Amino acid sequence: MSLIAWIAVHAAEGLLCLWVLRWGGAEWLEGTFTSGVLFGSFAPRWSAEGLKMAALILLVFCAVSFVAGLFVPGLRCWAGGGC
Repeated sequence: MSLIAWIAVHAAEGLLCLWVLRWGGAEWLEGTFTSGVLFGSFAPRWSAEGLKMAALILLVFCAVSFVAGLFVPGLRCWAGGGC
């Protein structure tokens, strides 16, 4: 994956997590099918606080994988997508 695509994917993921954490996304997603698509099959049963916690964990993982992918281009591959 190119560096530009890597940055774009992580920027979009970071904005999604920030929307859930700070801009009312957790309340909007609470109890919906969409939360299950974004955060896992048990997410529709979670409260807004649970969705915020999942988004925070995902944001931390996103930041770590972004930095790792910047310095090690071989880590920019997606599962099954090839390099």
